[in-house]
Amino acid sequence: MLDKWLTNQTVNIIDSVKDWKEAIQLCATPLLKNNAISQNYVDAIFQLHESIGPYYVLAPGIAMPHARPEQGVNQLSLSMLLVKQGVKFNSQENDPVYLITLLAANDNTSHIEILTQLAALFGEASDIQKIFKAQTSAQILSVINNY
Repeated sequence: MLDKWLTNQTVNIIDSVKDWKEAIQLCATPLLKNNAISQNYVDAIFQLHESIGPYYVLAPGIAMPHARPEQGVNQLSLSMLLVKQGVKFNSQENDPVYLITLLAANDNTSHIEILTQLAALFGEASDIQKIFKAQTSAQILSVINNY
C-alpha cells in the first residue's frame, strides 16, 4: 500500500545535509515539485519545530515531519529521504536521524491507513536497518513494497 505513495520520484538518498531544516526541505522537494504541498507547509513544520521542539522524531533514527492539512496541503502525499550520515534534530534520545518521511494529509482521516502501514514498517527493526543501509532508492522501495 505504501508503494502507491512512495515511488522513485518521492524516495531519495543523500549523503549529508548541513542541518535538520535542509533535510526537511530536501525531503519536501518532490512534493513541492508535483504541487502536493506548498512551501507554506514546510514553513509550518519549521515554525512548529522552533516553538515546541522536534515533535515528529518518533524513534531512534526516524522522523516524520508533518503539520496541519490547512497549512499548505493540496493532496494526500508522502515522501522519504535517507540521510546516510544522519542529521541532528535536537532530539536527545533519537538523534541522529537517518530516515525522514514527510507526511502531508489533506484532511483528518485519509492518512490513517498510511500511518498504520508506516507504524508497521517503523516497528520492524530488520527492515528499518535495510533502509538505513540502502545505497539506492530501489533498495528502499524493495522494503517499502512489503507494506
